[in-house]
Amino acid sequence: MILFEASHTSHTHAQTGVQRVVRSLFGALSKRESVEPVCFDPHQSAWRALQDWEQAILNDTQGVGSAHRSTDWPLKVRLAGYARQIFNARSTCPAGIALVAPEIFSAKIARAYPALFARVRGPRVAVFHDAVALKLPEFTPAKTVARFPCYMRELLAFDGIAAVSEDSRQSLIDYWQWLGVRKTPQVVTITNAVEIQRQTEQSAVDKPSADATPVILSVGSLEGRKNHLALLNACEQLWAEGLRFELRLIGLAHPQTGKSALEKVRALQTTGRPVRYDGPVDDATLAAAYAGCTFTVYPSLMEGFGLPVQESLAHGKPCICSNRGALGEAAEGGGCLTLDQVDATSLGNAMRSWLSTPAQLAAATEALQGRRFKSWRDSADEFVLWLRTLRQRG
Repeated sequence: MILFEASHTSHTHAQTGVQRVVRSLFGALSKRESVEPVCFDPHQSAWRALQDWEQAILNDTQGVGSAHRSTDWPLKVRLAGYARQIFNARSTCPAGIALVAPEIFSAKIARAYPALFARVRGPRVAVFHDAVALKLPEFTPAKTVARFPCYMRELLAFDGIAAVSEDSRQSLIDYWQWLGVRKTPQVVTITNAVEIQRQTEQSAVDKPSADATPVILSVGSLEGRKNHLALLNACEQLWAEGLRFELRLIGLAHPQTGKSALEKVRALQTTGRPVRYDGPVDDATLAAAYAGCTFTVYPSLMEGFGLPVQESLAHGKPCICSNRGALGEAAEGGGCLTLDQVDATSLGNAMRSWLSTPAQLAAATEALQGRRFKSWRDSADEFVLWLRTLRQRG
C-alpha cells in the first residue's frame, strides 16, 4: 500500500495549481495501485487515515473551489481530535510500502514526518513544484519567503524528489549545491499532466463567430508573480488605440499580492473598459471559456510547470507567454508566441499582432494541432515505475 500525504488538500476546497496536481495524481495512482490517503491531525497530534468527509474533499476535482486557500477543520472534528489526544487513542495511520508527499508542506508537518516515515518500509518521495519564493521574493508573501529555505532543506529527508519540470528540478539541485550538500535524494522530472474536460456540445455552442468581438482569456490565480498588472496595462493601451476586444480573467485572487490587480480591474470597469473577472470557476465553465475565446495570454513571470499554457493548447487555443524556464518548456512544440520579456509593452505588441493580423493567429492555431498531451495515467505510470527503483537512504 502506498501512503499519500494530503493533509492540506483534504481540508480545503481551493483549486490552486498545487491542489489540482494533488487531487489528479491521487486519482490516477488510486486507479493503478493500492493507495491510502493520510493526514496529520493537529488536534490529535497524530497521523491518521482520512475520514469520509476528508476523502470527499480530496476527490473533488470538478468543484469551483474556494476563495480561501487555508484549511478548514470543523469544530466537531477539532473536539474529537482533542478527545483522542487526551485519552491517548490509538493512531489509525496504516503502514505502507512507500510514501508520496505531493504538497508544499508546513513546518508543523515537517516536524511530524519522522513518525510517518516510521510507518513506511519503502521509499519516501516528495513532489517539488517550484522555487518561486526564492527567485521572486518581492512577489511572494513574506511568510512564504521566510519559510521556504527551511522547506528546501527539509526535502533532504526524503529518498527521492519528483520535480514537475526540468526547470524546477535544476532549481532544487542548484540550491542544494549552493548549500554544500553532498548526499542528496535522487531528483527526477515527472511533469504534470494536462487533462481537460471535453464539452463537445457546449464548445460548439460557445465557439465565437467570425464577426464576434475577440475575447482574450487569461486563466490563473491573481497574484504578484502572475503579472496581471502588466497585462491590464497593455490592454488599456490597446483599447486607447481603438482595438476592439474583451479581456476575461479567471482565477482565485491572492488577498495580499493580488490586491493591486483587482484594484486595476475595478478601475478599468469603472471607465467602461470591457474587462471581466470571474474568480474561480468549475471545469465546465472553464471549458466553455476556452471554447469562446480567441486566444489566451499567460503573463506570469515564473512558473514551476505552466499548466495554463498547456491547458490552453489542449483546448486548441494559442497562447502568449514567457519563453523562460518552465513556461518555455510548456510552450515547446508549437502554438505559442513566446516573449523574452512579459512587460506591458511586449504583451501589448504580441496581442496587437494577433488581433490585427488574423494570418498570424491562424498559423499559431495550426501549429498546435499536432501536439499531444500527457495524461495523469501516464504520470502515475512514471511515478510507480520510478518508486520501484528507489530504496530508503538509511
